[in-house]
Amino acid sequence: MPLRLAVALFCAAASLFAIAGAEDPYRFYSWNITYGDIYPLGVRQTGILINGQFPGPDIHSVTNDNLIINVFNNLNESFLLSWNGIQQRRNSYEDGVFGTTCPIPPGKNFTYILQVKDQIGSFYYYPSLGFHKAAGGFGGIRILSRPRIPVPFPDPAGDYTLLIGDWYKSNHTVLQAQLDGGKKLPFPDGILINGRGPGGASLNVEQGKTYRLRISNVGLQNSLNFRIQNHRLTLVEVEGTHTLQTSYSSIDLHLGQSCSVLFTADQPAQDYYIVVNTRFTNPVLTTTGILRYSNSAGPVSGPPPGGPTIQIDWSLNQARSIRTNLTASGPRPNPQGSYHYGLINTTRTIRLANSAGQVNGKQRYAVNSVSFVQPDTPLKLADSFKIGGVFRPGSISDNPYGGGIYLDTSVLNADYRAFLEIVFQNDEDIVQSWHLNGYSFFVVGMDGGQWTSASRNGYNLRDAVARCTTQVYPKSWTAIYVALDNVGMWNLRSEYWARQYLGQQLYLRVYTDSTSLRDEFPIPKNALLCGRAVGRSTRPL
Repeated sequence: MPLRLAVALFCAAASLFAIAGAEDPYRFYSWNITYGDIYPLGVRQTGILINGQFPGPDIHSVTNDNLIINVFNNLNESFLLSWNGIQQRRNSYEDGVFGTTCPIPPGKNFTYILQVKDQIGSFYYYPSLGFHKAAGGFGGIRILSRPRIPVPFPDPAGDYTLLIGDWYKSNHTVLQAQLDGGKKLPFPDGILINGRGPGGASLNVEQGKTYRLRISNVGLQNSLNFRIQNHRLTLVEVEGTHTLQTSYSSIDLHLGQSCSVLFTADQPAQDYYIVVNTRFTNPVLTTTGILRYSNSAGPVSGPPPGGPTIQIDWSLNQARSIRTNLTASGPRPNPQGSYHYGLINTTRTIRLANSAGQVNGKQRYAVNSVSFVQPDTPLKLADSFKIGGVFRPGSISDNPYGGGIYLDTSVLNADYRAFLEIVFQNDEDIVQSWHLNGYSFFVVGMDGGQWTSASRNGYNLRDAVARCTTQVYPKSWTAIYVALDNVGMWNLRSEYWARQYLGQQLYLRVYTDSTSLRDEFPIPKNALLCGRAVGRSTRPL
């Protein structure tokens, strides 16, 4: 063999070995989805269990890990899981909502192949089809920093997931039938903490030690306030962003939101109330759990401590105080403040207004007057296979026009690498909550009344928090900046679950004509095919 060829082969082999050796770790999960009896509020209900658990198991990962999750659907109906806050870089096929992913049929399985690329923080997963979310099937996701990336606080003595949310005693099938019949849902029956009703959830701590709580509002309808009797909460992370470490007596979490707080067990050794109550409601629902010191001298006594209930200004001021820690590292070693979003010129402004009304005598909800209707084929598959007649890019306008609600499969077209300003206008009397899949965005402003171009004068262009879910207060607006650096079909939805189910959502199609793998991965080899995509090939021959 000529020396030059031998050297070339050796170098090629060495390169392949280096690439394989540098591959990010894999974590494997096998999940069995079943129905089961649950009693969270004292009455028997049909819940959705994962490996027999309600809520489902936590996913523990590290930045850039590959997660291989084999989901076996043993329900009598189709099923999908989606990953709230996981950005699915270049790979919206794995997003697990019907606009991107075919449902898993009863008795079948599907393996999700996810990578938590360039992410840290606290998130959750949930069942995305129908009204399954009202039956469970949700669980926490935590993404830890890589070992050499500095974290702006010492390792806590314990790290706990707390899934809080309002809950109905009725089965999800009953609730879905009410919505299908054109009716609104009643007020929820209670609040759960980690799947348990009043007094059922507990945390064990040791005096003098500091703990991390990863809290997510996985509920259906209401903003919630969280607090621990006689203990201060220090906010350290919001949906993947390390925040300024501000201390609060309690913290609001709106629908779909997640955060991390630290607290120190620095009080006399006894049991203390953990309290969660609904915000901006009449009546106010409240539930409790127990914080138990290992050397506790006695149980909780007296009524649970009160907290904010209907005060909007209190919540707005707290939201404005949540800011990015500019000097802390995120998923990479460089400081979070090294990305100067406030110096980038926006390329397009989109104003989205939510509304409610009747269509053909049934309750519907809309964005810019369009009430979303699920197509017969996932939008991403139709786009990938160039199947016509499934959706029209640009089928929703950039601005509200004030007309009546109508039905359509609304898809907002946007260019890859555009830098958008999106304004959410809420002229209703409810607190709205919006989530964008595939992205983290900067919440640059929020205020009461109508947004105008003059509202930009009050934007925070320096240290606004980057997150994936934001609230909009009643008769108010919220503005975000988002850099469209992730090609795909991305769900933008209300986290008010009945509203999402009845049309208050759309898809953002981030498009490029490039076919490079640097911009987007091809459709997965194991992708399920449904609707008009049946019979297509998942890979070109």
